[in-house]
Amino acid sequence: MSNPCIICVAITGSLPTKENNPAVPITVAEQIESTQEAMEAGASIAHCHVRDEDGKPTSDPDRFAALKEGLEKHCPGLIVQLSTGGRSGAGQARGGMLSLSPDMASLSVGSNNFPTRVYENPPDLVDWLASEMVKHDVKPEIEAFDLSHIFQAAKMHADGRIKATPYVQFVMGVKNAMPVDREVFDFYIHTVHRLFGNDTPWCAAGIGANQIVVNEWAVSSGGHARTGLEDNVRLDRDTLAPSNAALVKRVVELCETYERPVATPTEARRILGLRAA
Repeated sequence: MSNPCIICVAITGSLPTKENNPAVPITVAEQIESTQEAMEAGASIAHCHVRDEDGKPTSDPDRFAALKEGLEKHCPGLIVQLSTGGRSGAGQARGGMLSLSPDMASLSVGSNNFPTRVYENPPDLVDWLASEMVKHDVKPEIEAFDLSHIFQAAKMHADGRIKATPYVQFVMGVKNAMPVDREVFDFYIHTVHRLFGNDTPWCAAGIGANQIVVNEWAVSSGGHARTGLEDNVRLDRDTLAPSNAALVKRVVELCETYERPVATPTEARRILGLRAA
């Protein structure tokens, strides 16, 4: 394959702590340093959450602003993707940072079960988040925890709530949600191509030990891959990942195996139809 592979690094998330892995970057300064290392290793998108002074997840726009400013300074050209996920806030507070006009933001278009609770994405909130992304020229990354989410993204695109072709990410391996299943994965790809066209880019993320499994499926199938300490804090059962960069390097090795070049930030912007840095 000759099409470049975009590597997204999910640097922190809402759940991992220093107790889980000392390499998890919590402060803005740690996040910037970790992202810079990951970018040098091959990442072209940083998926970002922020934490408060106690290390708890938050949607504080000021903290997102500080992180975005630092990434733009120290990681020039990198695609900055901010999370509107539900673990960091409630209601419209989840989208309070969209006025910062990041390159991208995550958008979950439907609800599903998480390990211990329901991940609620009610239609009115989804519509509001989507409208804020249109208003501030932010490209959504559709987090598909279920097949229905791909169809909902297609409906929202058709009626103008999502501008341009959606970038869909398959999320597999969350407990009580979609497991890591190859036949389902292949059907996800088929569905994206059927609904949006054969040239539509897509991404995939696997949780925990399944991260490297889904990474390989994505790279070998012509898609793009997400890695990082948000989704997985280990290299294997007995070894903690020493950094986000180490997890990115595993995807780079897969790209070499399947003869796919690693996309630069400039190439990733072109593939995703984003504005220049």
